[in-house]
Amino acid sequence: MSHAAAMRVPVSPRRVLPGFGLAMGFTLAYLGLIVLVPLSAAFLKTAGLSWPEFWQIVTSPRVLASCRLTFGASLAAAAFNAGFGLIVAWVLVRYPFPGKKVVDALVDLPFALPTAVAGIALTAVYAPNGWLGGLEPVWAGGIGRLEAWLPGVGWKEWLGVKIAFDRPGIFIALTFIGLPFVVRTLQPVLAELEPELEEAAASLGASRWQTVTRVVLPELLPALITGFTLAFARAVGEYGSVVFIAGNQPLHSEITPLLIITKLEQYDYRGATALACLMLVVSFVLLLLINLLQKWSARHRRV
Repeated sequence: MSHAAAMRVPVSPRRVLPGFGLAMGFTLAYLGLIVLVPLSAAFLKTAGLSWPEFWQIVTSPRVLASCRLTFGASLAAAAFNAGFGLIVAWVLVRYPFPGKKVVDALVDLPFALPTAVAGIALTAVYAPNGWLGGLEPVWAGGIGRLEAWLPGVGWKEWLGVKIAFDRPGIFIALTFIGLPFVVRTLQPVLAELEPELEEAAASLGASRWQTVTRVVLPELLPALITGFTLAFARAVGEYGSVVFIAGNQPLHSEITPLLIITKLEQYDYRGATALACLMLVVSFVLLLLINLLQKWSARHRRV
């Protein structure tokens, strides 16, 4: 080989840390055994159904109602957590106050608390005879005013007239378990965001609203979308904290994970795996869209 040809041969860069092949093999094997094999088993079990049978299962009124409630309540809870989680993270990062470490530790409570315990606690608090059970008349009055202002929408059907054992209870439970994801995702970004940027914007004549919308939020948007995604994904698959407070009324307050458990208890394994595959596909598509939005926002922010 000539000297010129030798100069054209690409030389792979030398890695500082050895063992890439072994580590990658272990990673793929671990993900295959823990993630891909169980998911593949669900799809293989569902493959025993013909397409008309599968379509009949996933388009039944009970399944469609549970999916609308599951994904709708999960999106609403994740959006609510995105707003109020931003406020909580901002307070914890920017302001010193007595008991700050206690409040910061309480944010992680939904992580450590068993979901069944969370569901029982929320039910005991928001039940008609609970500590906050007196809010039900206030909630029902607010729904009545919405019906008077905007008739024909069906506010009572969508929002319910009770808190516990109705759809508002589902929303509260999903908000409870999703808040830590938003707060913990935003806290490191807020800690790295220098307050001098806000001071510079104020010194240049920017109002507080302009400082928030044009200086702070663009820096926080990728992390905020990430926290929203994590909270949404957690809420979609939630079962333990919801089943106690939901009321579990078919076609009204029944979530899809509970419907899957019901089919398993009835020995309808194919129906249960069909619903599981439907949840997997819809969740994957939604998460893919949210991740693409996150990448677009990060690229737009760099530009």
